[in-house]
Amino acid sequence: MILLLIYTSSKLSPSEANKNPDYIAFFFLSMGSVDTDSERNQALYLQDQHDQENKDDLASRIWVETKKLWQIAGPAIFSLMAMFSMNMITQSFAGHLGVVELAAISISNTVIVGFKLGMSSALGTLCGQAFGAERYHMLGIYMQRSWVVLFLCCFLLSPFYVFATPLLKRLGQADEVAKMAGAVALWLIPLHFSFAFLFPLRTFLQSQLKNRVTAWVSLVSLGINALTSWLFVYELHFGVVGVAIALDISWWALTLGLFVYCSCGRCPSTWTGFSVQAFSGLWEFVKLSVASGVMLCLENWYYRILIIMTGHLKNSTLAVDALSVCMGTLGWELMIPLAFFAAAGVRVSNELGAGNSKAAKFATMVSVAQTTITGLVLCVLIMLLKNKIALAFTSDADVIHEVDSLSPLLAISILLNNVQPVLSGVAVGSGSQTKIAYVNLGCYYFIGLPLGFLMGWVFKLGIKGIWCGMILGGTFTQTVTLAIITMKFNWDKEAEKARNRVDKW
Repeated sequence: MILLLIYTSSKLSPSEANKNPDYIAFFFLSMGSVDTDSERNQALYLQDQHDQENKDDLASRIWVETKKLWQIAGPAIFSLMAMFSMNMITQSFAGHLGVVELAAISISNTVIVGFKLGMSSALGTLCGQAFGAERYHMLGIYMQRSWVVLFLCCFLLSPFYVFATPLLKRLGQADEVAKMAGAVALWLIPLHFSFAFLFPLRTFLQSQLKNRVTAWVSLVSLGINALTSWLFVYELHFGVVGVAIALDISWWALTLGLFVYCSCGRCPSTWTGFSVQAFSGLWEFVKLSVASGVMLCLENWYYRILIIMTGHLKNSTLAVDALSVCMGTLGWELMIPLAFFAAAGVRVSNELGAGNSKAAKFATMVSVAQTTITGLVLCVLIMLLKNKIALAFTSDADVIHEVDSLSPLLAISILLNNVQPVLSGVAVGSGSQTKIAYVNLGCYYFIGLPLGFLMGWVFKLGIKGIWCGMILGGTFTQTVTLAIITMKFNWDKEAEKARNRVDKW
């Protein structure tokens, strides 16, 4: 047996032998030829050493992928928090003017934004895969195509702003609120058009791992928003119109700041100037963009429907106040999974574009693991704080007690909302937005809403029943479905699709 081992070992080159430190151990342990304890211990030692090297290699790969992930997610969390804070500052100034003003600015500023944000995520698929494939010059062309599509989309959606008052009245809003919201909506049209350029700019920079500039420019825009809001409301006394103008100025400042960075030599490989190629292949781009917009909107509107359904319960004022506190908390926390949504999309699209199917799969696993851990930590934190959460929003004892009773549902929502966006980000990275749009439609609106209605009204469980039904039927079902879809991905095929997409577009 020793002679057989020596003979077979001699067939290996030195490099192959180094790559196979368990080769001798394999013979000793599997052929039953070890006669002495020393030889057996030697074989076990070699096997343990090889296993340890594999573990060290895995730990090293996880650490490298984690650094790549947080290089995108860290600045994205900061910039998203800054952008979210701009809207919160706006609502705060409007709230100090009056209840009607607060309702008007809230309605005007939240209805259509999600659709355009979703449409811009289609650009993440193309830019990420082109960057991975080292087709750097195409990133600027893709961004310009996105500008064209979203700019035209702004014109198509403008009637919602122009005719906001009659539309809101038909939807059952009070005349006073509908009238003021309509007036505010007209002043927010410049903001509406800024998103057509801002969201593609963010995605363009994000796809090439240049998130830090977005974070810094967002911070400057937040300061501009606070300053101009104070100036127009308290010094110039423009009222709620001043709040809208301040919001226009701050978002355009963010947009122009990012454009100046991109076009003034900071992205020499990916921005080569304006090109007529931006007007080619628009229909394919439109289809992917609309699928992305629908995917995100179906999810965004789902939680707004929860508040509307709660408003039809008995003693709805208390229920809506408590739910608003929970949704406000969820909104702040949602900035973290949204950042990971972007990071997962970039990592997967970069690796697929480069043809690294195994690396894309590994990036997905690390992303899901990290956001799950983050969700568990936040979930435990919410359960420990419970009624203390509401103290940041209100001092009403009844509302605080109601929020305390809703905290388990808030904790579950936070956990699921930390996992699900990453899975959606993987879908964006691979270009599977259409499939996910159907999943969102089926889970949220064909399962979640009916189950929420059933538990809330038929079983008379009130707000807890509505929310629990919508979590189980919608968010949980969607998360499980996306997990199954992701696990069944043929990563080699996805890499081939990415190469074909880059070649075609």
